Formats: sequence, C-alpha cells, structure tokens
Amino acid sequence: MKSTSSRPAALLMALVLALSPAIAPQPAVAAAEGAASRSASTFSQQDLDRLLAPIALYPDPLLAQILMASTYPLEVVEAARWVKANPKVTGSALETAMSKQSWDPAVKALTAVPQVLQQMNDNLDWMQKLGDAFLAQQQEVMSTVQSLRARADAAGNLKTTEQQVVTTRAQGSEKIYVIESPKPEVVYVPTYNPAVVYGSWWYPVPPYAVYPPAYVYPPGLAFATGAVVGAAIWGAMNWGWGHSDVNVNVNRYNSFNRTNISNSNWTHNVDHRRGVAYRDQNVARQYNRGGDLQAAQARENFRGRAESGRSELKGMDRAQIDDRVREADRRGRGDAATDRRGQAGERGPGAPGGDRFEGGGRGEGGGRFEGRGEQRGAGIADRSAGGGFSGVGHGAATREASQRGSSSRADMGGRGGGPQAGFAGGGGRAGGAAGGGGFRGGGGRGR
Repeated sequence: MKSTSSRPAALLMALVLALSPAIAPQPAVAAAEGAASRSASTFSQQDLDRLLAPIALYPDPLLAQILMASTYPLEVVEAARWVKANPKVTGSALETAMSKQSWDPAVKALTAVPQVLQQMNDNLDWMQKLGDAFLAQQQEVMSTVQSLRARADAAGNLKTTEQQVVTTRAQGSEKIYVIESPKPEVVYVPTYNPAVVYGSWWYPVPPYAVYPPAYVYPPGLAFATGAVVGAAIWGAMNWGWGHSDVNVNVNRYNSFNRTNISNSNWTHNVDHRRGVAYRDQNVARQYNRGGDLQAAQARENFRGRAESGRSELKGMDRAQIDDRVREADRRGRGDAATDRRGQAGERGPGAPGGDRFEGGGRGEGGGRFEGRGEQRGAGIADRSAGGGFSGVGHGAATREASQRGSSSRADMGGRGGGPQAGFAGGGGRAGGAAGGGGFRGGGGRGR
C-alpha cells in the first residue's frame, strides 16, 4: 500500500501530465513557427551592432583572432584560467607551453594577449553570441565591422596614432577601413566606450561592454602598453571583393604553432566546440549538431508547459483540482492497461517459493515444464505477442486458456507430480503447485 505522504506529490505530477496535452503547441502551429524561424536571420542588425561595437575598432589581426576563438567558448574559459595561473609565461616559453595544450590554435594564440582573453571569459554570453553570429552570418558580421568603423571615423574617433595605423581604400562604392599595428610583433588593445565612440547610439538598447559597468572610459580611444605577441596573433582579415572573411597568416601560424600548414583558409573545427549547442539551426545541421538545438527546444517547451500548468492550478478551487486529478488517474489507468496488453513476455507471479515464467516458458526460480504440460505452455505462448503470456486471459481467450489448463491437469493426473508445473483453470487464472510454476493470463494472476 502506498504511503499517504507521497499521495499529494503523485497527484500533482498526474495533474501536470494531464494538463500537458492541452497546452502543447499544435503540430501545424509548431511547423509554421519553425518555418518562420528558418526564413529569418538568427541575429538582427541591431544584435550585430551591439555585439561588435566593443571590438570593431581593434586592429584587424586581433579582431580576426577573437572572432575565430569565440566559436570555442569552453576552451576560451580554460585558456583564461591557465593564463591567470601562469601570468609570467611569455615568449618562447609560452609557445612551448601551448604546444602541450589540446585547445584550438585560435584559442592558444590569445594567451599572448591576456587582457582580451580575460574580457572574453568575463563576458560569456557576449562571447558565445559573437561566435554564433560569426559562424551563421559571417558576411553580415564583416559588413557590420566596416559600418561601425565608418561611424567612428565620422565622429572623429578613428585616426592613425603611435599605436595604430588606419588606412582606407575604395572597393566599388564602399570605403574599406583597415586597422593595423605599426609593429606586427606588438599589439595595442584600444580602450573605448562603445556607447559613445560611434556618436550617439542609435538603438534604445545599449551595446555590449567588455568592461565592468563602473569602469570609467577615457574620451575617444586610449591604449595601454603594447603586448609583445611575436607570431602568436596569426589571424588576418581579408577585405576582398564581395567575399570578406577571415584568413590565416600561414607563416606566423606555423611559427607559433610549430607546424607546417599551407592552407590559408580558416575553417571551424567542431571537435573543439566541446558539445556547446549552436544557436543557428543551419549551422547546427552543417556540423551535425542539430540534436543540440532540438534538445534545448524540448527542454524549453517542457518548462513552458510546466509553468502553464502551475498557472492554471492557481486559478482552480479545491473541487476543480480534485476533478482534474481524477481525470489524470483515469488516463493513467487506461495507459497502464494498454501497456500491459501490448507488452510481450509479461511475468506472472508463481506460488510462494515457486517459479515465475515468462516468454518461452522458463522459470526464474528454477524448473521447466516437462512432458505434456510444457507442450501446452508452448501452445498458449504461440497465441501471445512475442512469445509471452500477456495476450491471453481476457474474454474468449481466457476461457480457452482455462479449458486447456484443466485438460492438461486432468491428463497429467492432478498437479503433474508436485515440482512440475501445472495449469489450474477457472476464471482465466492459472496456478502452479508450491515449488512449481504459475502462468498469468492477461486478466488473472498466478499463485
């Protein structure tokens, strides 16, 4: 008998399950919503402006490195922790240390610029969205960088200084901005307020910031002491005709990573993603991780149904709740009966200390059918689904099984010799002698 203390929890669970079908989205609606989401971009232009505003004015090689590394958020976190624990490892010692790490080369490279790595680690939501946007909408990301640089130029905040060289070139009707360090082996990371440096911010929602909220920004762009990176930063922005993308500076890459590659095209390595779900469905399918998004969506749907169920409970009085619980109980009993009828090889309890039989007629407690009793058992099993006995024991089948059991018992002279199994007819119930075995029909029980 179930304890009364567990009864309320069981009733509440049954009620939530009963409510779920009523509040679940209809297939046609779900399909329409899925089609709409696929037709729209994952990130709007406002999203891209907000994500890229904090880094659009970084020098091109550093910006390229950040975009690549952001597609591997878990490894960035690991690298940031390593750098924090090893602040004095630089230069050739850093190259040697990184050769022993399993992170993607794009992540390893940023260990030469601890400030940037720490910013990414401290702003995980921003970093993951940045990487997802780069994978899903690379052209839009590159175009957004150029439009932000044009705004900073118009506001008088993008100029050549001792720490950076800003050049422009015409590409069709567009002006392309290139930002580079005057010394390739040194990187100067600019500090600026992304809500001000581009002029008056044009959205009601402010851009992301990579510094704490209380941080006091200097006017325009400010630069700290340059970080000597050697060949560590090997990313390259390719502002080509109509196909802006990120490339690899092969010579610098080989020098830092101690390899000998020749392909300058960067490609995302799904193995370094470490199971992090892709936000965009097309990207998830491309890298065979569609199940990640589906699982996340399933969790969100369940949470939504549970919240709706709780909200509905709050508006019910006691009588209404009792009615809904009784309805859930009825559904539960119906489902359980269906499961019992459809499950092949259901076990029936035997006599105390005796055998229970399933499937092909072998007893768990030891002992098998012998002689004519075993043949009768096989005959009944043939009528059940999958060789079990759960399909016998209701209606005409019960009576037939009972008659067969009685016939077998008479033929074998009572119980068939004590330890051997026997069939006891009557009402669809088959029972064995003590120490023997019993079979349960679909509607009876063995004893």
